[in-house]
Amino acid sequence: MSPLAAEAARTDASLIITITDEALHELLALRDAEPEGDRLGLRLEIVSNPGEDFKYDLSFDVVTKAAFSDEVRTHSRPEFGSLKVIMPAAALDLLEGATLDHTATQGLVIRNPNKPKAPSIEGLVSNDALSAEVETLIKTEVNPALAAHGGFVTYVGHDGEGTAYLTMGGGCHGCSMSRMTMLDGVQTMLVEQLPEIERVRDLTDHASGENPYYH
Repeated sequence: MSPLAAEAARTDASLIITITDEALHELLALRDAEPEGDRLGLRLEIVSNPGEDFKYDLSFDVVTKAAFSDEVRTHSRPEFGSLKVIMPAAALDLLEGATLDHTATQGLVIRNPNKPKAPSIEGLVSNDALSAEVETLIKTEVNPALAAHGGFVTYVGHDGEGTAYLTMGGGCHGCSMSRMTMLDGVQTMLVEQLPEIERVRDLTDHASGENPYYH
């Protein structure tokens, strides 16, 4: 990132997501090749379901057609120009602090420090004292251990009968070893430290992992 871009990122926290020089240059070139040119903004949406790895949809849309609930932020560099980014209000918390970059090997890529929200499963409890203990353990011990492999787990809830339900994402999603990791690693951590938890169940559909080994 250039000094100008870094300064912009520091002084305008309201942008929600940072766009690197490389990405902005690429996006402006793509936008200007469209018939409506500078009338367009970049619409950025999260299209995955709760509990799934983030999947994004990037498209150009006429800025004046943005919905009332959308957030529109302007990203600009004196040397490139400006680009408006349109984001649904529901996605703002999940995009906060993310970076949109462009590389020769990956193209446009979003690096997001946030984790997907847990899915809501009927019959599971997720807002009691035991859930708070499980989430703390996952945050402080489980996910740091999985981070070395590019993975993480998301707590969904427990059934009140000793079973905690989780999903796995990142490098663990789709990996043939992910279920073994869950049973031998995550389950051991939870069962040894929380007497109320006797077992874990993985709700992830590992067969759907499109890029399970990314780091």
